[in-house]
Amino acid sequence: MWIKGFQKEISFDSHGRTEFVKAKQSSKQQNFSFNLCVITINSMNNLNNKVAYITGGSKGIGYGIAKTLLGAGMRVAITSRHITSAKEAAESLSKDRSKVLPLESDVSSLDSESKSVRSVIDHFGQLDVAVANAGVGHLLPIDQLTEQHWRETIDTNLTGVFNTVKASIEPLKKTKGYIITIASLAGANFFENGTAYNASKFGLVGFTQALMLDLRKYGVKVTTIMPGSVATHFNNHVPGAADSWKIQPEDIGQVVLDLLNMNPRTLPSKIEIRPSMPAK
Repeated sequence: MWIKGFQKEISFDSHGRTEFVKAKQSSKQQNFSFNLCVITINSMNNLNNKVAYITGGSKGIGYGIAKTLLGAGMRVAITSRHITSAKEAAESLSKDRSKVLPLESDVSSLDSESKSVRSVIDHFGQLDVAVANAGVGHLLPIDQLTEQHWRETIDTNLTGVFNTVKASIEPLKKTKGYIITIASLAGANFFENGTAYNASKFGLVGFTQALMLDLRKYGVKVTTIMPGSVATHFNNHVPGAADSWKIQPEDIGQVVLDLLNMNPRTLPSKIEIRPSMPAK
């Protein structure tokens, strides 16, 4: 293509777009030719048909992530503690059954998570991304917090992530994949009635950062996302119009997509997200 006497030759490689510009120009006084600089422009990573495993994907943040990744051409497996909920969410996400795999899993059980990941491999043939999203919250003062509340919170929010990671590590090593944990700003800021929840999320942030150091030598990337107020069903809340000021589940999905599209040489290992405006 010629523009004002300049010829442009464009070639592409697997990491991005490399543009070679050659120019040739003549005048009455002087004939000359030269090569301009080489410009490398990173292109979007090819996510088409890659596979994500998302725990707690039947609603809320997990559902928002699944919807976003499907829109980017990926295939997803979503879990719920109840297969009926997982199937209903899968049907809502896509009518194409080859794109969404609903699974029943209890993240507090390593056996259950290992079974689910094997199902993902059997169905899709690979695993590229694991999103440890499943979580619960019991926000009570310590004198009202029961042992059952404590164990359920830690077993889901912290041990559950350990179980998801342990089940996923070997397949992700093969694909040089990505682990993303959904923590919370409660993993950096403590608050009244948050003894169990704060403990689980502070632990999760520490676990994920150490995990990142363990796995990057294998080419496996690890990030924890720490959202503030999100319009979800957390703690038995029913999202509505009054939640419009909050982060929306699809916003977290966009952050996940941006991470997957980032140049492989760069790793944002911990991301804090807040609503842009205070509560209304």
